[in-house]
Amino acid sequence: MANQTRRLIALSFSLVALAGVLAFTAALNGQTQQTQLQENPAKTVHVPAFFESQDPIEVTLTTNIGKIRGDKGDNPPWRPAFLRYKGPDGNDVNVPLKARTRGIWRLNKCDFPPMRLNFSGETSKGSIFHHLDKPKLVSYCQDRDNYEEYILEEFQLYRIYQLLTPMSHKARLLKFTYADSGSGKVRARRYGFIMEEPSALATRLGGKVLEQKGALPGDLDPFQDALFGVFQYMIGNTDFSESALHNVELYFGNDGTVAPIAYDFDFAGVVNAMYAVPDERLGIKNVRQRLFRGYCADAQDYAKVFALFKDKKPQIYALYSDSIGKLMDRGKARETLRYYDEFYDIIGDSRAAKRSIVEACIARH
Repeated sequence: MANQTRRLIALSFSLVALAGVLAFTAALNGQTQQTQLQENPAKTVHVPAFFESQDPIEVTLTTNIGKIRGDKGDNPPWRPAFLRYKGPDGNDVNVPLKARTRGIWRLNKCDFPPMRLNFSGETSKGSIFHHLDKPKLVSYCQDRDNYEEYILEEFQLYRIYQLLTPMSHKARLLKFTYADSGSGKVRARRYGFIMEEPSALATRLGGKVLEQKGALPGDLDPFQDALFGVFQYMIGNTDFSESALHNVELYFGNDGTVAPIAYDFDFAGVVNAMYAVPDERLGIKNVRQRLFRGYCADAQDYAKVFALFKDKKPQIYALYSDSIGKLMDRGKARETLRYYDEFYDIIGDSRAAKRSIVEACIARH
């Protein structure tokens, strides 16, 4: 009976995996047909000018934080909110919007919940937020300096990713004052950042981002997939799954390119958040311990990716000494660069790179 049960469980997992692959194949075929037909999208998506600047301006976000903290269901309500900042003429610019909670882990663990913002094209016109739709706000978890440091560190990872490939989310850092409309009090003054939405990313690149599980190595652009895996290894991130689309999106280019896009890096080893722990099934002791979890690629693709990382190294390191990098604690910035030094030592040693990355990859089954 026990053996029969194990066989049934194994069969169920196989069927789930097969269903994911078939669904992905259907989505890929549908995308190809749609590209061939040149169908016009029902809704025009603009590329927001918001992300063209890296200046972390100060803004005040006002909403009923008390009510939002209690919104923990699967379909939380949109709460009224508004953002205020100083315009170029020095006068206040007020932007009405809505906000609601999102996520799972942070929603249940954090004093301040993660949120999604909802902008109206009419009310945001003339402001820096025009053409944003429903972007994610990545905010502090606890009102403490070390938690703000996690935000700054994670923001740097989006900047690094943008240096390596345009197939990544843009982000912009802002200094938020979080005001509670219910109590009339300021809850915190902390850095946070707004992420480029998948639809805007896709429009910028000339394709689509689809939430379709089941992608396998043979479905993906070899170079972009290898870059994805090596980037995750560089930052010490194991909290993702390409096939299950956990902290991963798939970009479908009109030229037939299919590429994974990583996001959500607060469990990465380089951030080293005190709440971050690896999946016990991975067999690593802590998130600082690197483990390559990317799909397998050809040796020449890895060689091209390693060359890209080496070429971008001066620019990557410079991010920790520019105007945004200087917002970080200096000790934390030095610790980050030492962590990257270890990565560069590995890809600079052919035997170490082969052992830790090339031969450690996830093969297609």
